[in-house]
Amino acid sequence: MRVLGVDPGLTRCGVGVVEGVAGRPLTMLGVGVVRTAADADIGVRLVGIERGIEEWLDRFEPELVAVERVFSQHNVRTVMGTAQASAVAMLCASRRGIPVALHTPSEVKAAVTGSGRADKAQVGAMVTRLLRLSAPPKPADAADALALAICHIWRAPAQNRLQQAVNENRLQQAAAQNRLQQAVTENRLQQAAALHAPKGRTS
Repeated sequence: MRVLGVDPGLTRCGVGVVEGVAGRPLTMLGVGVVRTAADADIGVRLVGIERGIEEWLDRFEPELVAVERVFSQHNVRTVMGTAQASAVAMLCASRRGIPVALHTPSEVKAAVTGSGRADKAQVGAMVTRLLRLSAPPKPADAADALALAICHIWRAPAQNRLQQAVNENRLQQAAAQNRLQQAVTENRLQQAAALHAPKGRTS
């Protein structure tokens, strides 16, 4: 599986591509940051992020794009910018028919370091170790993007099994509902037939 991780942000949007499967060594194919000028118009900045992500999609052709799920913070302005950059990443992937997965920061930290409260230094150190890199990717946004990709590759098998179980349960419920409906229909037909059946003569 080849996954493009995206750590959304207006000034620095981290991007990283990881390839591999759960339970085996992973390989980093690329890592970097899409940057936009802080003093530029918001529309111009979003276009810049779109172009940057499109270039990464063209170059690496990922099977899936993993994006950090935006969560509430005290700085509303920061949240808005992150949400806008996140939406651009999802749009770029969806326009090409590439599936998008969202992971919260705590999910990513827990998957990579074992602790949902790990700091950026710990995440960077584990990403370096897991991908067998000579040094932690910088800036931290780039390391976070790789962590997102790693998180999804490791969690995908469990998520697939869960989704399969959910789908099977839905099919079983639908089959049971169909059998119940069929039984109700047959019962009504039998009752109707009994009402319209000719009655026997009495002496």
